[in-house]
Amino acid sequence: MRGLYPALLLAGLILAGVPAGARDKIRVVASFSILGDMVRQVTGDLAEVTTIVGPDADAHVYTPNAADAKAVADAEVIFVNGLGFETWSQTLIETSGTKAEVSVATDGITPLRVDGEVDPHAWNSLTNGMKYVASIAESMAGIDPESAPAYKANARAYTARLKELHARALRQLKRLPPDQRTVVTAHDAFGYLEAAYGLTFLAPVGIDTEAEPSARDVARLIDHLKQVGAGALFVENITSPSLIQQIARETGIRIGGRLFSDALSERGGPATSYERMFEHNLETLIRALSQQSQLAPGGTGESLIQRPGKARP
Repeated sequence: MRGLYPALLLAGLILAGVPAGARDKIRVVASFSILGDMVRQVTGDLAEVTTIVGPDADAHVYTPNAADAKAVADAEVIFVNGLGFETWSQTLIETSGTKAEVSVATDGITPLRVDGEVDPHAWNSLTNGMKYVASIAESMAGIDPESAPAYKANARAYTARLKELHARALRQLKRLPPDQRTVVTAHDAFGYLEAAYGLTFLAPVGIDTEAEPSARDVARLIDHLKQVGAGALFVENITSPSLIQQIARETGIRIGGRLFSDALSERGGPATSYERMFEHNLETLIRALSQQSQLAPGGTGESLIQRPGKARP
């Protein structure tokens, strides 16, 4: 007993010198990999971040499992994208019995609409990405006020990098002539990138990868591309390349590479963070569009069509 009290005193002194975040990290859950990376950039080593839908996985069609329910039940804060992106999230949160605060990262962002539907892919504009970061920092500061200065400092540094990347994207894409700005992707995930950076994206599938395009819609897109051309076709990391490969065969338009739309890449891939994902997409687009060989037959302006039904704020 005599030796116990000094030992307890020493342990207390040691713990007193350890930052609170190192002893007991905030338990955070993020709904998908891109949002999870943003949260990690803001929280640093102050939080333990679990992501429900991981790299190279499609959040549109994801089915949560028991491990997801446990992670949500144990969380102190849950970050979701919102705008209808995670159709499964509300049920998962309600059935888990969690007491966590739920933070919607897109609150305050004006959504685009595609064919009357809200487009949830707001992160594909870096200016929106900065709003995600501010929202995350504000939520974390409310949950953990003692660490608020650290969250805000991390958010400032992260935002500065995103601003620099945004400026670079504007400079580089501005050099593309009008007839090199139309591309085709597998599903309609790049409306925010289109609006922010002056490109035109066409897709045979709408905003939800679960939807199946009709043969008539695909034929109409192929006929249109034969008429006006496009800079390039792009496959995506979360969808089968077969539809894009079919369009390439029938139009003669080449496939310019792979874009990351709804998820980061696995470790060792080219898009392991939000910043790297955007850099990869930017470089892939510019490389393919700069080498464009398919020009609109009626003049350079014909390829700059707008998708029917698209409404911008």
